[in-house]
Amino acid sequence: MTTQNLLVELFVEELPPKALQKLGDAFATVLADQLRAQGLTSADTAVTAYASPRRLAAHVSHVALKAEDKAVQQKLMPVSVGLNAEGQATPALLKKLQALGADLSDPVAAVAALQRAPDGKAEALFYDSLVTGATLDTGLQKALDEAIAKLPIPKVMSYQLETDCELPGWSSVHFVRPAHGLVALHGTTVVPVKALGLSAGCTTQGHRFEALVSPVVVPHADQYAEVLQSDGAVIASFAARRAEIARQLAAAAAKVGNGARPIDDDALLDEVTALVERPNVLICEFESQFLDVPQECLILTMKANQKYFPLLDAAGKLTNKFLVVSNISPEDTSFVTGGNERVVRPRLADAKFFFDQDRKKTLASRVEGLSKVVYHNKLGTQGERVERVRAIAKAIATQLGDAALVADADQAALLAKTDLVTDMVGEFPELQGTMGRYYALNDGLGEVIADAIEDHYKPRFAGDTLPRNTAGVVVALADKLETLVGMFGIGNLPTGDRDPFALRRHALGVIRMLVEKDLPLDLHALLTGAVPAFGDKITDASAALADFIYDRLAGGLREQGYSAQEVDAVLALRPQRLAQVPQFLAAVRAFAALPESAALAAANKRVSNILKKAGEVDAHVNPNLLPEQAEQDLYAALQRFVPEANAQFDAGDYTASLQTLAVLRAPVDAFFDDVMVNAEQLDLRLNRQGLLKSLHDAMNRVADLSRLAA
Repeated sequence: MTTQNLLVELFVEELPPKALQKLGDAFATVLADQLRAQGLTSADTAVTAYASPRRLAAHVSHVALKAEDKAVQQKLMPVSVGLNAEGQATPALLKKLQALGADLSDPVAAVAALQRAPDGKAEALFYDSLVTGATLDTGLQKALDEAIAKLPIPKVMSYQLETDCELPGWSSVHFVRPAHGLVALHGTTVVPVKALGLSAGCTTQGHRFEALVSPVVVPHADQYAEVLQSDGAVIASFAARRAEIARQLAAAAAKVGNGARPIDDDALLDEVTALVERPNVLICEFESQFLDVPQECLILTMKANQKYFPLLDAAGKLTNKFLVVSNISPEDTSFVTGGNERVVRPRLADAKFFFDQDRKKTLASRVEGLSKVVYHNKLGTQGERVERVRAIAKAIATQLGDAALVADADQAALLAKTDLVTDMVGEFPELQGTMGRYYALNDGLGEVIADAIEDHYKPRFAGDTLPRNTAGVVVALADKLETLVGMFGIGNLPTGDRDPFALRRHALGVIRMLVEKDLPLDLHALLTGAVPAFGDKITDASAALADFIYDRLAGGLREQGYSAQEVDAVLALRPQRLAQVPQFLAAVRAFAALPESAALAAANKRVSNILKKAGEVDAHVNPNLLPEQAEQDLYAALQRFVPEANAQFDAGDYTASLQTLAVLRAPVDAFFDDVMVNAEQLDLRLNRQGLLKSLHDAMNRVADLSRLAA
């Protein structure tokens, strides 16, 4: 079939910048999918999405004017229902054929044309017809309506549009932003579709100030991006615009020299790309006196409030120059740079004022102020929370170190939240912890305490670094455990789409610290040990919280490439030292590669089932009650190899421990071939169950091997 390329554009008022790329991709994807579903595209069809602050567009290649007609066979009804005893059509069949538009001028011929074929145990009647393919006019209208309806818009606007008819009036339109233009071109031909009260044409609008012509005429679907850039001064492609901004940022930084580089921030780059139609990067600067303020404050205010790109030197230190991505390109840029420099100066002055004022009070003097800050209506104030974190931190530090660590952890826990009541953090909540470190150093508390204060929030996100020192690890663990134990204790659990207290992130942080820092701490003891700090404010939900943490651990391990079977086998034993889990998994993987593993896993599954039915079983074995040779051999093998395997396990060589036990395959197989476990004689039965319990205990110290059975 003959095809042409298709271009569809919605021209609107400024779209929400943080959602622009997602809106553009969704619009193009749904439009193309709907055309494909109607048979209007081919296997060679390619889709290109465009998104600028004032437009969403899609270019779809190889689109037909009309889809091919399709032969369709439709099941009607069983023969016994459609035909009577004489083979004539029943009223039900005639009614069905009439509904399908069949020619019933000769009912006998119409029935004779039906196909008969087996359908399960019966025979059914089938109707063959030719379905006319969709035309582009109707198909694109349906696809456009669907693409607009399925845009991921959290909240739509309602606005009035003048009706285009003989009687003047207004109609209500609902969309993310008011729409002002619609382009639909199939090659050079306008496709007569409508959307949002607009009729399609071949003209659009370019840049607000720098377009060469208005309106911009798009002569062909394939010339959209080219004409919009040349005549409209707009780079329509989000990706192309983003790449151009990145190029200009690098070029401007190189022009500044001295190894300067713009701050690396993909989210900021995406947002700025969504704010401009034709980017022009300019170099600005501010007074160097502001560099006395911590650079995190200056960087944050420039990025968050002004969407500027701060410039760092070769050592990563902030310079007094920054880059602005302008949407205009005047001959004299001094007005643009001067205006941006005037705008940023009060922001930086505010940051300097906050920093100077905050340093007039020590962190220790702010502790009392936390008692006036509500943390949670059921868990009290931040002051009460600090005392709980201190209690938990002391207990952890006592297990990990000496009196010096306990003292450091206690002091860091006491001061960790005090920057919440500073002016700087009040203005920039993202700087909590960071400012605590600066103020701690200003108070002369030393780097150990200062680093621990900043790091107690870590890890803040996936891939974030862990606390730098042991005191920081202790306080970070205590802080996250306090949140987890407290929220679970009052029943404030995360749901499928809501986790306002970031409990999943806190659980993953606890896991990472226990594993990556190889901490000799038992999970159960950590959870239950944190409960008393809350007094009667909570109930003990340690069991549910442990399940929650193991679920997070299992998900993370699967993401690392371990199979669900391997993870299930190790975590089924609920290992308390999470730091051992990676070693257990490595041992299980090595064991699974042994030729004996499948038989031993199956035997373990059988043993587990026997012991489950037997109830409470003592692992004691009386050698004098082993009449069969096979049970004597198994007992001897256990006596010989289990002590060696246990010694290897205790030494931390879990792989060797499992490999040592692999030699039990032959005596285990022989035991099940030759020995009746549930013997009628009670003492024999109990002794054999005890033998199996001894085997089970020895084999399943690293993992529940029965979980490896197919």
